[in-house]
Formats: sequence, C-alpha cells, structure tokens
Amino acid sequence: MSSSSDPIVRFHQLTGHGRAPMRAERSACGTLPMRAVRYCEALTSATSFGWWLFAPIDLELLWDGTEVFWRCEQAPEWMPLSPSAQLPDYAAEFDAVAPEALRGCSPPFLTALPEPGTVQLWTGLIAQTAPDWHLLVRAPANMPPVGGICLFEGIVETDRWFGPLFTNMRLTRSHTPIRLRADYPLVQVQPVARHSYSSDTLDRMQLSAGLGDDDWEAYRCSVVEPNSRPNRAFGGYATAARKGRHQCTRGQPTGAA
Repeated sequence: MSSSSDPIVRFHQLTGHGRAPMRAERSACGTLPMRAVRYCEALTSATSFGWWLFAPIDLELLWDGTEVFWRCEQAPEWMPLSPSAQLPDYAAEFDAVAPEALRGCSPPFLTALPEPGTVQLWTGLIAQTAPDWHLLVRAPANMPPVGGICLFEGIVETDRWFGPLFTNMRLTRSHTPIRLRADYPLVQVQPVARHSYSSDTLDRMQLSAGLGDDDWEAYRCSVVEPNSRPNRAFGGYATAARKGRHQCTRGQPTGAA
C-alpha cells in the first residue's frame, strides 16, 4: 500500500458477525451537545479522528472478583473464561476457508488475562496499514463509556503485524453483568505516523519562560480582540479551522470558539 491513492488502512473482516468498521463521526452518534457540534471544532475533530470498531456480537461479562464469566444469545448460560472462548461456531467457519495447514488456528474471541478482572476481546478484524503508519487503539473519543469497563490504549504496528486486532479492557464492576452491544462503538482506532511518537520527535520539546512580542500579538488576536466584540458571530475558530487557515495570520482577527 504505497500509492497515494491506496487506503491508509485496510480492514479484513474474518467473521460473518457484527458491523463493519465505520468512520467516526463528529456528533459521537448524536451524544455531543448541539452547541459543541456547531461551534467547537477542536472537540468534533477529535471525535471524528479515526474509525469505530464494534464487538462482533452482543454479549455480557461478569466478574465475581476472582473469575470472569460470559454469555451471549447463542449460549445464554454463564460460562467461565478459562482462559479463552471462541465466537459461537466460528472455529468451523474459520476452518472452512483457511488453508489446510492453518485449520484449527482460529483466534479466540475472549481471553481472560492474568491480571484480575482483565479481558482481551477480538474485534473480528485484521487491520493492515500503509508503510510507517500504525493504529492507536483506544476507547471512542468523547462518547459516553460503556458502563463497567475501562479500555487500555495501545499502538499496534499494523504495517508489519498481520494478526487479529484485539482490545484489552479492565472490568471495573463486580457481581453485576456488563453488557457490550454489537451496535454501539466499542473501540476507536486512529492512524499515527511512526515518527510522530518516536523519541526523536517526542524529545523535541521546549519550555519558554514568558512570552515574546510575537506571542503577545498572537494572544491578542486569538483571545483579547474577539472578546472585545460582544456581538461577534459564534464559531470563529471553527470557521477558520474548516477553511484550513487562521484568519489572524492574514490580518483578520478570528472569533473565539
């Protein structure tokens, strides 16, 4: 995937279950306040940065403080994760299409990790990114979290790692079922360039004591001047950001967000 016309990421959906990945959208499935959607470009840009992934099926998890159990519509009785479980009927589905040498190698759907109350869930996907692009796997940005779980964040080098795309979660509630819905975003994956989180990049930080003349002028344009116009239109920052420029650099002060 080297041509500029090639996708930055390609998702391979291995199961017949669940929703396909979708581009994250600015309103966070309608959960953001309308004022934020209209005027806060910083918030909506972060919300729509990446793609939403979903659990392959509806399921419930239960942690008794020691052991994790799970159930789903196809298997309604509580079953222990000891230590892993397949999607219902998926092992046969995998073997039906896999080369003979790979039959019996289907990835697990759920795995109980060694740490108490932690679970690994397979999204049903394999992701492949363009060279030197990786995926940050995290909880959906600015969306109400699924109650009872906390997702770990991780950066996967999906330009070289061609394997199941998992997410790891900590169960934060015990003795009460935790429901994961197949129609609600569970994970957000965001493209990051390899160099953007390298030490060479992250070590290039500078701390300045105070502001210079150019800095004070920039502060005046961004904060002071807009607030001197109480009747200014809302969303000046959002308008300028959507146009791909900061109006103050052209001698036209912008309004605050």
